[in-house]
Amino acid sequence: MVLKKGYHCAYETHYHIVFPVKYRKVLLRKEVEVEVKQIAEQIGERYEVEFEQIGCDEDHIHILCSFHPKYSIGEVVRIFKSITARELFKKFPWIRKELWGGEFWSDGYYVATVGERGNWEAVEKYIRRQGKEPKIVQLRLF
Repeated sequence: MVLKKGYHCAYETHYHIVFPVKYRKVLLRKEVEVEVKQIAEQIGERYEVEFEQIGCDEDHIHILCSFHPKYSIGEVVRIFKSITARELFKKFPWIRKELWGGEFWSDGYYVATVGERGNWEAVEKYIRRQGKEPKIVQLRLF
């Protein structure tokens, strides 16, 4: 972790953000995940957001990022959701057929700050492994 400097401040902020696909649809397939990561790179360059780790699990996404304090968490989430949704609808027309109402992401999100003294490696590993571990399926009696 490196101390970043703006014109009038120095900061070291890290956020773990999670939000689901609309209706919890299983749409974050491998090709969609790759595209989301490419779009995130472009967003990062334009808005000075450092996406340290992005992990997708079939129906939701985990993001570990850092950005200048001039942006609120809500602004960064809004920017990420709107740009990725627009670009994914352009690149993958089949997604629009799966969703109605023209929205890709659900309205809400989860956010937690990650402290510099916390177990940083554990958080990075957790996000990196999203969607990689086999799911445990509970058997039904009837």
